[in-house]
Amino acid sequence: MNGLVLAAVLSLGTVVSNSFARFAYALVLPAMREELAWNYSQAGALNTANAIGYLGGAVLTRVLVNRVGNRALFIAGLPLTALALLGTGLSSDFALLAAFRVIAGIGGAAVFICGGALSGNIFPDDPRRATFAITVFFAGSGVGLIACGVAIPLILDVGGNPAWPTPWVAMGVASFAIAIASSLAAMRIDEPTALGRGAAHAAQAARWPHAAFVAAFVAYASFALGYIGYMTFVVAWMRENGASTTSVILVWSMLGLATVVAPLVWRVPFERWRGGRPMAAVLAVLAIGAWLPLASASLPAMLLSAALFGCAMFSVPAAVNTLVKHSLGKPAWGSAMATFTIVFAAGQIIGPTVTGWLADLYGSLRPGLALSVAVLFAGAVAATVQRAVNAQRSATAP
Repeated sequence: MNGLVLAAVLSLGTVVSNSFARFAYALVLPAMREELAWNYSQAGALNTANAIGYLGGAVLTRVLVNRVGNRALFIAGLPLTALALLGTGLSSDFALLAAFRVIAGIGGAAVFICGGALSGNIFPDDPRRATFAITVFFAGSGVGLIACGVAIPLILDVGGNPAWPTPWVAMGVASFAIAIASSLAAMRIDEPTALGRGAAHAAQAARWPHAAFVAAFVAYASFALGYIGYMTFVVAWMRENGASTTSVILVWSMLGLATVVAPLVWRVPFERWRGGRPMAAVLAVLAIGAWLPLASASLPAMLLSAALFGCAMFSVPAAVNTLVKHSLGKPAWGSAMATFTIVFAAGQIIGPTVTGWLADLYGSLRPGLALSVAVLFAGAVAATVQRAVNAQRSATAP
């Protein structure tokens, strides 16, 4: 199988872990909130539950990745996430829904972290194509975003608010099919860790200098804090401002399309720039995209916002993955990405709750969305401080 085709099939895993398990919630949320009589704090709390699961999954992945490998965790995470999606459509109890969101987060973290590590080893002897394969993997969510952006608003337009379980069940069923394809792709990629060479050697090989990445950690935490408010409440913001179903479909589809083409946009900067420069550029574009809805909720402004946000959203983790790949030896990739994801997940826990709390406090989503913009700009500034790191030799020393 051609390497880029392999990366594309592997990237379908992010459709499950991200497009379905994390971001589709924004599309279903208005109907769920009305039908289940939630306030914005409750709506944000349910996505916080998903983020808590994501944090737990990231910690678990970091503990297990050097023992069982990226491939095994990637394959295990897919059906776990699919089951959680299916369960979300089969209950209206808030506690059960929160539990399913936690489980989806656990499985989704394993898929996202380990899939990223595997994608970096599709072209082990070709750094240029390896970098592009990473961006292809992280852009795969765009396919799911487009599918959700078209299907979910139409389902809810026809069935009304009571039809909110239908998209969850459909996504659960589709995820099982995707799990088969992505798992087969993962089985064709060599494991990048030091498995099979002894526990002591694996632990030594996976060591890496955490302190050298402090600025990147701060930038990634800012990304988590800032982006999730937009992705949780942007559709609710549009509906508050009178957006039609057609407008929601167009904006969400633009978001997905921009995610798909993002690898082409960022290919040269990711290949040529080192240190935190790629992350800084991506975060700046993301912040501008998040600011536009506050300036205007008109359809042209929302389409431009979605284009910029989609072009940058999954390019931030791709930039982190590229930084790790350029800085560390292969055995440390899984551990390093899991550590970055722990930082990310911790920030992601706070974002939806704070945005929802501010919305209830002020009677508008504007203050929370404005705070998200400020945090994203702060992350871009922090990323500019991150210097290039060259710890590949020490990371692989016996």
